[in-house]
Amino acid sequence: MTERATDDERLATELAERAGAALLHLRASTGLAGRELKDAADAAAQSLLAEALATARPRDAVLSEEAADDPVRLAADRVWIIDPLDGTREFSEGRADFAVHVALWQRGRGLTAGAVAMPGAGRAFTTAEPVRSPAPARTRIRLAVSRSRPPALVAALAEALDAELVPMGSAGVKAMSVVTGETDAYVHGGGQYEWDSAAPVAVAHAAGLHTSRLDGGPLEYNRESPWLPDLVICRPELRDRLLATIAATAATEGAA
Repeated sequence: MTERATDDERLATELAERAGAALLHLRASTGLAGRELKDAADAAAQSLLAEALATARPRDAVLSEEAADDPVRLAADRVWIIDPLDGTREFSEGRADFAVHVALWQRGRGLTAGAVAMPGAGRAFTTAEPVRSPAPARTRIRLAVSRSRPPALVAALAEALDAELVPMGSAGVKAMSVVTGETDAYVHGGGQYEWDSAAPVAVAHAAGLHTSRLDGGPLEYNRESPWLPDLVICRPELRDRLLATIAATAATEGAA
């Protein structure tokens, strides 16, 4: 990590990596499969993160996919937004494209720390040490897309851009593929929650990527409803073209 990394950034990274290691151990050692494995993994990662945050940051609120939403967070100045296991299907299938998301939102500042651990790949991405990959040497745009539930919007967008679709699992994995340059953009319009995108957006923004809603508006977190249905993460030089094509594609789809 860089010397300028904050204690919150270090904590986010440590917790994401610890939860990721616990998930790998659980998958390798329990003999569970299917729904039982999914449920055990969600519970184990949630318990680890919740207990660690309660110890390290007892005054902070938490918003998690795997816990009841406590409205106290709406008045809090600091809220950790976590997804203990993003890509549960991929995890249960023995695949590597799952992730752990840990992010911190602060009132008046937005997302200030984030980490996306990809334990299956043996790697974690963090705002504590932003990755700034060079522009890829290719002419055809590559779009990260869900391997199991690709939104219709993305298929239409790929056709309009003559882009290549690259299927993969977790939202965090798709976002990090843009950070590394494996893909050029991740566009999602099929519905998500704040925990799906908070940590990936924090890391992507720290890496110098464009992050927004489909209409180019800001991604806002710790709202009363955690439903945050769409996002765009892309290389900055593609922003204007991509957003314009999304708008034109959405208008065409709506008129069809």
